[in-house]
Amino acid sequence: MESGEIDTVVLAFPDMQGRLQGKRFAARFFLDEVLEHGTEGCNYLLAVDTEMNTVDGYAMSSWERGYGDFAMRPDPVTLRRIPWHPGTALLVADLAWSDGAPVVAAPRQILHRQLDRLAELGYTAQVGTELEFIVFKDSYEQAWDAGYRGLTPANQYNIDYSILGTGRIEPLLRRLRNDMAGAGLTVESAKGECNPGQHEIVFRYDEALTTCDQHALYKTGAKEIAAQEGVSITFMAKYNEREGNSCHIHLSLTDADGANVMAGPDGMSEVMRHFLAGQLAALRDFSLLYAPNINSYKRFQPGSFAPTAVAWGHDNRTCALRVVGHGRSTRFENRLPGGDVNPYLAVAGLVAAGLYGIEQRLELPEPCPGNAYTAGFAHVPTSLREAAELWENSPIAKAAFGDEVVAHYSNMARVELDAFDAAVTDWELRRSFERL
Repeated sequence: MESGEIDTVVLAFPDMQGRLQGKRFAARFFLDEVLEHGTEGCNYLLAVDTEMNTVDGYAMSSWERGYGDFAMRPDPVTLRRIPWHPGTALLVADLAWSDGAPVVAAPRQILHRQLDRLAELGYTAQVGTELEFIVFKDSYEQAWDAGYRGLTPANQYNIDYSILGTGRIEPLLRRLRNDMAGAGLTVESAKGECNPGQHEIVFRYDEALTTCDQHALYKTGAKEIAAQEGVSITFMAKYNEREGNSCHIHLSLTDADGANVMAGPDGMSEVMRHFLAGQLAALRDFSLLYAPNINSYKRFQPGSFAPTAVAWGHDNRTCALRVVGHGRSTRFENRLPGGDVNPYLAVAGLVAAGLYGIEQRLELPEPCPGNAYTAGFAHVPTSLREAAELWENSPIAKAAFGDEVVAHYSNMARVELDAFDAAVTDWELRRSFERL
């Protein structure tokens, strides 16, 4: 700031949808006042729907409670430059009430709590997320005006692993990679995917909280960069009837010395077997954390590379849980989440499920050796309504997260279901306007 390089500081926190919400500050004011003391934000930011409408049912924030403030406290270790906005730095905030108590339903706090539980066993979670998105040549404003219909994808056909296909929009992909590197993320690769215009950029794994902070920053920044380039991208789980946008999450555990405790003499350690058994036991109950929206459940189709079976396998992409890697890279991948996932909630779910498996010393069943889509395993929830009922009535969820968190995110699902149930869709109009 003193040299004139930084004049603006963004302070932001992840909301229930994993979006960054907050304020922009003049750098001098931030250093003099906000860095030490924090700032305030209306507590309705954790009690609205996706469109920012105030809704009923939240204990922490309502008209009856006056829609007061909570405190936004900067986490200094999250400081980073934002290359796509000149002179700008960003910090992530944790949320607290006026008496200093944490806002327990805040996604970052939910993850903090589960990571603290894991640390009591001497373990640290290492996490990587793989976000897919679809690029359109239309700007966000043009897409809005068109009702998101008839948009032009950046590629006209399946370009999975195609160097030619990614080369067609390399200027955008290059800017995304380089700007994210400038923001402190370690870029691994970019590749094409199956749906026309679909791509994926992957970043190196890191400790769980850092990965989730970077995930949220990347998702926001990618949209901002796309807008600056006059195009649009979507991370929604299922944009059309073709392949959806996934967000596969990889997780391993390390000890105090940095050794991977999931690796064992025969591939998997006892810790990993219990941890993975916990994933299976809690998968259906925690599906709300992995697939939080109405649209999320449209991905789960047989033969789509999106899972339908509560099963695990060695390097088996037909299973919800896929074990990969060797030695220090031994890990598992949860294939349920889509591009719409809130990473803080999803990773908190993975940790809580694994801890349940360790605490109960659950035994891992035999892996699925073939096609899990047709092998008769239990099915992942097929709708937000089913997932919300499982979550709300789950003793595993209540023990791991507490009644307040379970009730808060049950209400989030209810709000979305009520809005969807009241909507008249294009599908209904096409089928019913003349023919019924």
